Amino acid sequence: MILKDIKRYFPILNQEVNGHPLVYLDSAATSQKPVQVIEALTNYYNLDNSNVHRGVHTLGNRATDLYEGAREKVRKFINASSTEEVIFTRGTTTSLNTVAAGYGRQNLCEGDEIVISYMEHHSNIIPWQQLAKEKGAVLKYIDLEADGTISLETVRETITPKTKIVSVMYVSNVLGSINPVKEIAKIAHENGAIMVVDGAQAAPHLKVDVQDLDCDFFAMSGHKMCAPTGIGVLYGKKTLLENMEPVEFGGEMIDFVGLNESTWKELPWKFEGGTPIIAGAVGLGAAIDFLNEIGLDNIAAHEHQLAGYAMDQLETISGLTIFGPRDPMKRCGLVTFNLDDVHPHDVATVLDMSGIAVRAGHHCAQPLMKWLSVSATARASFYMYNDEADIDALVAGLRSAKEYFNDVF
Repeated sequence: MILKDIKRYFPILNQEVNGHPLVYLDSAATSQKPVQVIEALTNYYNLDNSNVHRGVHTLGNRATDLYEGAREKVRKFINASSTEEVIFTRGTTTSLNTVAAGYGRQNLCEGDEIVISYMEHHSNIIPWQQLAKEKGAVLKYIDLEADGTISLETVRETITPKTKIVSVMYVSNVLGSINPVKEIAKIAHENGAIMVVDGAQAAPHLKVDVQDLDCDFFAMSGHKMCAPTGIGVLYGKKTLLENMEPVEFGGEMIDFVGLNESTWKELPWKFEGGTPIIAGAVGLGAAIDFLNEIGLDNIAAHEHQLAGYAMDQLETISGLTIFGPRDPMKRCGLVTFNLDDVHPHDVATVLDMSGIAVRAGHHCAQPLMKWLSVSATARASFYMYNDEADIDALVAGLRSAKEYFNDVF
């Protein structure tokens, strides 16, 4: 499978929107799904649909094998040491909330510090805000460099022996910057803190090795990496997970229930209450097969090249401001920008009239918008199925938008 032919595996891209060929540049919000994932879901529901870990009948065994087979695929994909460290969740938000509620409540005391950065997604801010309020802890922010990157010197100044949790995103969903999470984890551990990585924007685009990163928890979402919505992963080191209490009770996580006391299953099932997201896991397994066939290194190289090409072309438009690092090797495949005094929502609406889908708004990163001194931005985000022709369409659309607003207003 080679990247130049990859679009044919994504049937949704073969359509017109508003009379123009669809140019999909919103993969940071959610990726499109290849036919291999769609077929895996169809086959599951047509042939294997059943609950897992319960029935002794054939369908039940098939569904269980597919569900646990997907867990093993995730383990290899992120290089976890055991499937006991791979918990299926609804997505990154649920994974981060599980760490805050499960680990944080048990291990934080009044006056302890939680360290995050100004670029974090709301999903990696609010759980820690709530935990800090509940425990009387202090929430601290790592400041950013002028280009939106994180300096290790600033990290060392922010993390102290009072810090118990450090939680940083691997790749910014606004700036596109790739953060040095391995080095931050080392500094966190030197100060006795644990390291949590929000990997939502990294796992679809970069090869992830949780043992090499030496992170304590890693959160990711399936729908950003060609899998269905509603499935995600929480990786955690086994010793930490074993000492955490579940945050949801009932269904599959139960071992024994008495009138006044109950016990839980062993890892990883004690964190998977209720009937699990079986079809989502099957789809995630198929998506991982697809990504592995292409190769994460090939995807990353393609996106670095696209990001560089996009910035070169966008910089030819007068009045356009690009946010984040200029070096394409320091960012993943997305470019965030503003155009003169045109509101990003208006830019996105005009682009949509030409069949070009981009994101506009605060991108669930309002503290970062404040740091950038803007209320909103427009964002074009790329994936393996985008090419230079898509960038050319974006640039032409932006030129049209600029002319439209200059002429009409």
